[in-house]
Amino acid sequence: MMRLEPNDIKSIGLLKHYRIIRKWACRNNGLSDADLELLVYLDCMEFFTKQDFKTGTYTYSWNNRRWNDLLKQGWITVWRERNHTTQKYNIYKVSFKCKQLISKMYRIMLGIEDIPTSYRNSIMSGKTYTDTVMITAIENTNKDKTRNNGLQK
Repeated sequence: MMRLEPNDIKSIGLLKHYRIIRKWACRNNGLSDADLELLVYLDCMEFFTKQDFKTGTYTYSWNNRRWNDLLKQGWITVWRERNHTTQKYNIYKVSFKCKQLISKMYRIMLGIEDIPTSYRNSIMSGKTYTDTVMITAIENTNKDKTRNNGLQK
């Protein structure tokens, strides 16, 4: 397995446009920044318990309803139900919907895809000044052809 060095991440510009990509993902999926980053953390774990979730939330702003909201909205699903005898607690995983969103974010960060500019992207309506600024940032991100510099073979 190839070891990834800090300069490798810098050379491909992985985090160069992270902020605008995160803002796009949150805005179009009804998530807060903390929710999205927590879902990325949980996605890296594959399977997790509610205690793992609590451990992951220590650095985020307190939101007592976050767990229930993510379950209700379908971002987290139960992988294995508890049965009160041999399985003392539920095991969870991020949903297919969540995996798709995170994969799309990674593809955009790597320059494989662009941030969508269709009418489905709620930012593109340009209703507020913030939307107008974000539209410009999205266009600049999509035009940046250096996003995949380190990926060429």
